[in-house]
Amino acid sequence: MTDGDPSAETVVETASDAAEGLIFSRYRKSAVRDLDVTVSFEEGVLEVDVYLDAPDDEQDPETVADDAALAAQRAVDELFE
Repeated sequence: MTDGDPSAETVVETASDAAEGLIFSRYRKSAVRDLDVTVSFEEGVLEVDVYLDAPDDEQDPETVADDAALAAQRAVDELFE
């Protein structure tokens, strides 16, 4: 990381917002029974873990959780471009 890079707090907030944004673009808030987005950014390493408990009527919650983690990673990549 260089002095011009975003702060760890900014990285974590950006990743978390992106993950939650993707989830709530696919599910109504009232449909999500439980959601946990855990993000850490230490020494330039981003870790994103998404747990989602939502109905699997129309889509697989595990796939949505994976997509949310990927969206978080992409959002952070954009911060560093």
